Amino acid sequence: MSRIVISGTGVYTPPFSISNEELVLSFNTFVQKHNNEHRDAIADGSCQALAGSSAEFIERASGIKSRFVIDRLGVLDPERMCPQLPKRTVNEPSIQCEISVAAAQEALQSAGKNPQDIDAVIVACSNMERPYPAMAVEVQEALGISGFAFDMNIACSSATFAIQTAVDSIFRGNARAILMVNPEICSGHLNFRDRDSHFIFGDVCTAMVLEREDYCCKKAVFEIVGTKLATKFSTNIYNGFGFLNRTRPAQDTEKNRLFVQEGRKVFKEVIPLATEVIRNHLAEYNINPTDLKRVWLHQANLNMNQLICKKLLGTEITDDVTPTILDTYANTASAGSIICFHKHHADLQEHDLGVICSFGAGYSVGNIIVRRIAL
Repeated sequence: MSRIVISGTGVYTPPFSISNEELVLSFNTFVQKHNNEHRDAIADGSCQALAGSSAEFIERASGIKSRFVIDRLGVLDPERMCPQLPKRTVNEPSIQCEISVAAAQEALQSAGKNPQDIDAVIVACSNMERPYPAMAVEVQEALGISGFAFDMNIACSSATFAIQTAVDSIFRGNARAILMVNPEICSGHLNFRDRDSHFIFGDVCTAMVLEREDYCCKKAVFEIVGTKLATKFSTNIYNGFGFLNRTRPAQDTEKNRLFVQEGRKVFKEVIPLATEVIRNHLAEYNINPTDLKRVWLHQANLNMNQLICKKLLGTEITDDVTPTILDTYANTASAGSIICFHKHHADLQEHDLGVICSFGAGYSVGNIIVRRIAL
């Protein structure tokens, strides 16, 4: 059986960026207005005063300095604090389709492939713009790809879970090459009025071409050595948006329909889970963690990644072994580790080993072992 390889990647980066300082100015303006309007209730204890934020707090808590967004004005408007994305007609490309095509075109060019060379499309991300028709089918149509297409959602692990799904499908002979896309418009599900999370997410789209080695026309690629997935149910990272919200309007608050997390619990529980999955997966292939030349970790929190590196590799985070894009892109859910891979893989030599790992809501962990090879 031919080996399965990653032959191309692409990234669509939105045109707008928001710094911590800009985000904090908007948030603190909202906080001041809220506290002024509820001054009497705060004084008698019937309402709780909101606390302001700071750029220093955000960077210390997360490692984030700025984030890219599709809409900047709506997010920074203290009266709105939400992206303002006009509704498109059913005859226009959806926003997620539009950014998927942009990232996919770069991935296809990188792989030396045309749309007719692709047999399937998987769109995998944290939030879909609509339940149906599938975003993947729209992307398939927009690119002129034959075959089949479907959507996947396992939150921040959507990309790595989709990689295993693509590998399995290629291995079974259902496709020669698959385009995997991750259109993450995280600003749409973020509560910008919540001090503990208003700074976490950014927008982006990533894409990857996976294919059989004997179908590949590129010289330097990455072999998929192995994949491993794990899940453990938890509501410590939660988004209650769904089609049943309208059946209980009095019970479903806007806050529960957006991103909510118990940050300390997530930090405490996900680090050992992710570390164990990576370590056990490497052991299955007799790979020592110190043999890894590159570790492309999920880009959610710098402190979390630092601890995983210490437990796994016994080292601090370094640009050489464990590159970070969190400072400029923020958390982009499933796309984070793929951005990292896209931007930090060209220097690896033949036979160098690496790991692409994601972890997040579910809980979920997806780990992909790759090896640089020359065809």
